[in-house]
Amino acid sequence: MAAAQGRLSDGAGGTDEGKGTGDDPGHGSTLPPPFRAAVEGLRNARLRPQIELDPTPAPKRLAPFAYALEAAVVDGEEDLADGRLVLLYDPAGHDAWQGSFRLVTLVRAELEPEMAADPLLPDVCWSWLTGALSARGLSYGEASGTVTRASSHYFGGLSERPSASQIEIRASWTPWEGRGGVPDTATHLVSWCDLLAQVAGLPPAASGDASVVTLPQRRGPQSH
Repeated sequence: MAAAQGRLSDGAGGTDEGKGTGDDPGHGSTLPPPFRAAVEGLRNARLRPQIELDPTPAPKRLAPFAYALEAAVVDGEEDLADGRLVLLYDPAGHDAWQGSFRLVTLVRAELEPEMAADPLLPDVCWSWLTGALSARGLSYGEASGTVTRASSHYFGGLSERPSASQIEIRASWTPWEGRGGVPDTATHLVSWCDLLAQVAGLPPAASGDASVVTLPQRRGPQSH
């Protein structure tokens, strides 16, 4: 099982380089305790073995404090899906978030053209996100986002390439805060990885999950 790692940003001071793994918060006492605890929750999450996590620079302008992870669903040397998850924190709170924390994500995967043409695809993909959160018993609010499908067709010197279709989910939500004003970030990360696995076409980690909605066969693995 993989343990989460990532990279911190305090908005004004830039990203924490440390050892390049996110193990050292880098800002010492400048990190507010709720944010530090939320980051530790992400770092301590235990994930299914097909999920690979890497540090990525956190955005500097979305919130005073941020922590970022990028992930891929990997089968051998093949990428099935990839994504990015960012934890934002504003100690003063944010009216649009209705809270002090916000999770922002991007998830992408290649699809079979027939699957991309399914008129139910956007609704089903959004249900994968909300279903992943609900299946883990998480409380959240102010969820919003987009589901985008795109197709590429090749001509001329590129005409031998097969047509390609991609699904992209961009979303954000406010995790409800628990004891000490800290949300259960570890479970939110696990739920996000459930979404990645669902988009990648993997079976659910727990068999018999009635909340899972499936679509027709997806495109095969993509090489690194």
